[in-house]
Amino acid sequence: MPEPKHVTANSGDVLLLTGTMKGAFVLRSDKAREDWEVGGPYFPGRAIYALAYDDRSGRHRLWAAVNSSYWGSYLSSSDDFGKTWTEPETYGVKFPEGADASVKQIWQIALGHADEPDTLYCGVEPAALFKSTDAGASWSLVEGLYNHPHRSQWMPGGGGLCLHTILPDASDRKRLFVAISTGGVYRTDDGGANWQPRNVGIRAQFLPPEQRYPEWGQCVHKIASNPANPKQLFLQNHWGLYRSDDGGDSWTDIANGVPSDFGFAMEVDPNDGSVFIIPLESDEFRCTPEGKLRVYRTRDAGASWVATQSGLPQENALETVLRDGLSMDSLQPSGIYFGTRSGKLFGSKDAGESWSAILESLPAVVCVKTAVVN
Repeated sequence: MPEPKHVTANSGDVLLLTGTMKGAFVLRSDKAREDWEVGGPYFPGRAIYALAYDDRSGRHRLWAAVNSSYWGSYLSSSDDFGKTWTEPETYGVKFPEGADASVKQIWQIALGHADEPDTLYCGVEPAALFKSTDAGASWSLVEGLYNHPHRSQWMPGGGGLCLHTILPDASDRKRLFVAISTGGVYRTDDGGANWQPRNVGIRAQFLPPEQRYPEWGQCVHKIASNPANPKQLFLQNHWGLYRSDDGGDSWTDIANGVPSDFGFAMEVDPNDGSVFIIPLESDEFRCTPEGKLRVYRTRDAGASWVATQSGLPQENALETVLRDGLSMDSLQPSGIYFGTRSGKLFGSKDAGESWSAILESLPAVVCVKTAVVN
């Protein structure tokens, strides 16, 4: 293959990290977010379900979860915005000897709490959490979750038995949330030693009516938190849209005025706490309702929702956006970006008021992450 293109990023630039079923791409723009340079493809032919940017302790480090159905999954990093990537001799994210599981796929990479600059987390399939305390040089299984008595009863969702969301509590370094399909939401309040299910009020539509609200076993698709109020969480379920005001102890249905409460992607505006979702028709027909590509926004914590669609196709737009396919930057006004399974990448530089196509001919997009270079 020809040498991939590369980008050079400077302080203040915006990065748009895009993972596809056939490789990763690194896009760069200045703070105007008008034009985008494209670097890649990196890891051509590999599915890249997770990407992250770590700028703590003076780093400019990209992380990619490189997945292959034949070779397995490993983490690779770059300290020069994609020009060179590490090729580990042995895979660091793996179950210890004697465990009854092996890593099938890496689904998520997440930074630890702000006061732990060398801590990283990694979520995998079958559902498990790994932690690094040396900036990714080595990884260990979080045994408190792995040994949870519920683990043997978790069942795979449509995408497998995956731990796909990792959410540190910004106000409490010992508190961490994870979401598992189909285990539900779990929370630790002691740094990972013990975990409790936090699913009160979340419906499991696929169960018989008398069993619709179990303690665990929900198929959670995504959870996100309000940066200004970490106890306020939002959740997109496999049928269901919810808010918690008590750190996950209970959940309230907020599917008011949306065309469907089924979907995957969810993101919270870091500037004003607005929540964005992209509804899909149903679990049987996972495409945008009515063939209209609309991003829904709430500015009142789910009391009402408004469609943002200016610049997005509104006819025959049968698109699918997956759980990590939506992301926001921290500039003002906020930039919001999403990618589709048909390989289109859209962006808004005014918090969703207007949209434009950034790229329209990528492989199927499964992950979009943003960062502002410091």
